[in-house]
This record gives sequence, structure tokens and C-alpha cells, in this order.
Amino acid sequence: MGTVSHTSVEIATQPESWVRAAAMADGAVGLPKEGERVAIVGCGTSWFIGQAYAVLRERAGLGITDAFAASEFPGVRDYDRVVALTRSGTTTEVLRLLADIRGTVATTAITGAPGTPIVDAADEIVMLDFADEQSVVQTRFATSALALLRAHLGEDLAAAVRDAETAVAWVPEPALVGAEQFTFLGSGWSAGLAAEAALKMREAACAWTESYPAMEYRHGPISIAAPNRITWLFGPVPEGLADQVGATGGTFVAGALDPMAELIRVQKLAVAIAESRGLNPDEPRHLTRSVVLDAS
Repeated sequence: MGTVSHTSVEIATQPESWVRAAAMADGAVGLPKEGERVAIVGCGTSWFIGQAYAVLRERAGLGITDAFAASEFPGVRDYDRVVALTRSGTTTEVLRLLADIRGTVATTAITGAPGTPIVDAADEIVMLDFADEQSVVQTRFATSALALLRAHLGEDLAAAVRDAETAVAWVPEPALVGAEQFTFLGSGWSAGLAAEAALKMREAACAWTESYPAMEYRHGPISIAAPNRITWLFGPVPEGLADQVGATGGTFVAGALDPMAELIRVQKLAVAIAESRGLNPDEPRHLTRSVVLDAS
């Protein structure tokens, strides 16, 4: 047995990180207030987490909430607050955006890295340094940020934490580790987590993955389903979908855990696939911990 990866260690610590993040929710300064019109921005994983939060906040009736990739932010419009998610605190697109809108709208950054440029770039900082990571691949920080935001919406995360403990103990089946292709599906807030699941598999394992809103899967993407290929659903199963996937010879996985905990299972699978292929899940090909672009 080789050395345990940083990614594996960070995945395993998520239940306690969620508890700690949720406990911060009441006292955290700068999180959206009821009725505020909010844009949440980020890059990569942070964008997908923002998508999940946007749906949850609107569903809770707390105010208009939109999610954007930081590079595609359309402008402040009539937003009351822009919330930036950035683990590293150094992502160029996020820093440029905050500089561009400074003084025109309230800004909050949720980060895991003290002493980085983001600390001076946003009006308010929510620091999750206990959830920061050594791995390039984000796992613990992203879900801890979402745990914080869910708790701030008034959710009780006790059941989600129990599901997370179940997910951490799960061992991926050989049939999943050896599968050729994966499609992740979600609806509502879990659509963002399905996109994040696909990203994790690409990053850590160089796996062939796709993601779609669950009801869109039958509008073309199901044509890729076949034996030794997996369709993995986060959240409620649309009527008839499992049977339709089964008819292709593909394998249908209906995630039974809280979608955030279901994401842990995918994280673990990504590490298992990476290791089966002789890859280092901590250091994905062509990726760095933060995308920092030249000033030019």
C-alpha cells in the first residue's frame, strides 16, 4: 500500500468540517440577508456550489439569487450583494471582478486562505481556513462552504452529516471503478452538485464524464448509455428513467443520500479510479490549485 493521498484524507474529514461550518452560520458577517438580491460567483467547483446555493436560497423564499462563473458576470444590475467563493483567495477572475465592482455593491468572499489577496478585495470575509486543502482537487472546502450556506438558510444539517459519515465509510464497488463512462444527473439544487461530481471525476481520475439536469437526459444524452457505463442520479428519480437506462444495458445508480453526501461517494470513487490507473489524485494533469493569470 502506498501513501494515503491528501485528497483521501480531506474527503474523510468532511462530516466534522460540515458541523464546524454550520456552527458558524449564525455569527458569520456578510452572508446574504433575507430579501437581498444576490449574485454568487466563482470558478470551477465554486461556480457549481454557487448554483446549488442559488436554487436553495430562492426555494427558501429568501430573495432572488443568481449564480455565475466569475468570468461571465453580467454586471451588478440591481443586486444588493455579490458573494464570491474562492478556496485559494488568489483566483484571477474573482479578484478582477471584485476590483471592477468595488464601491458599487456590497461584496462578501468565502475563502479558506488567510493572508491572500481576496482578504482585501471584498468588503466582508467569511474564513473557512479549517476546511482548506493541500490537494489541487477541491472536496472538503466546497462542501463545507455549502454546509455553511445551507445552515444560514435555516436548514438542520444533522441528517446530512449522518449521510456524510455513511458516504465516508463507503467502499466503491469494482464494477464502478472499472466503468468506462459516467453521466451525473440532478434536479433543482442537486443539478449543480451533479456538475461538480462530473468535474471531480475528470480532475482526479481523467474519467469520461458528463452532467445534465435530470429531465434533460432523455433529450439526447441517454444515447451514450450502454453496458459498462453509469448513469448516476442525485435526488428524486424521474418516472421511468431507471427502466429506460436499464434498457440500454447501462447501470443506473439512484443516489439515496443527501445530495451533498452523495457527492462524497463520487469523490471517493474518483480517487479509487485514479489509483487504479496509476494516477495521483492530488496532482491532476494540467491543473494547479489556483488559476492565476498573467497581468497582461
